[in-house]
Amino acid sequence: QKEAFLDNGTARFIDAKHIKLPKLGIVRIAGFRRLIKERLVNHIPTRIGTVTIKKTADEQFYLSMQLGSDIAFVKALPKTQSQIGIDLNLDNFLTASNGAIVANPRFYCKTKKKLAHAQRVLSRRQRRVKKEGRNLRLAKNYQKQRLIVAKLHDKIRRQRANFLQVLSTALIKNHDLVVAEELRSRNLLKNHALSQA
Repeated sequence: QKEAFLDNGTARFIDAKHIKLPKLGIVRIAGFRRLIKERLVNHIPTRIGTVTIKKTADEQFYLSMQLGSDIAFVKALPKTQSQIGIDLNLDNFLTASNGAIVANPRFYCKTKKKLAHAQRVLSRRQRRVKKEGRNLRLAKNYQKQRLIVAKLHDKIRRQRANFLQVLSTALIKNHDLVVAEELRSRNLLKNHALSQA
């Protein structure tokens, strides 16, 4: 069996910034990961499994790949001989067993006023287009406003994801064992007073 160097027969990397995909041809990619570049340069056998392209509401395209290799992608972290317990709550984001408190950044609350205004403008433009009997897909002002709203929603989503990523990475790097309570967030969402928090 031939060893695959970031190639699965249909999708393959041409260089660090270009990938060849079926039906689309050569696509330039941004945000290239260092570990994949390292594998390309050093010819480390890596198989490409499933390749998925996703288009978001704010017209962004994301390429996700399932990669497989016999050589590990990341190195094991050194032992710290430290354990921590975390309690997730609504007043602040979490309280650790060592007394550390992480404040809740409340990204949605900070953008809520701007988002509400943008959504009112979108609703107004939608009513106007429907009143005139036009197609929403062809209404340029409606589409412009739809993008503004989608970008605001995406900004909040990315802020939350980044915050969780940074926090969880810090906890994992500094502790061998992290214990958290089982929090049933689905039950909290049923309560309208708690759902936003």
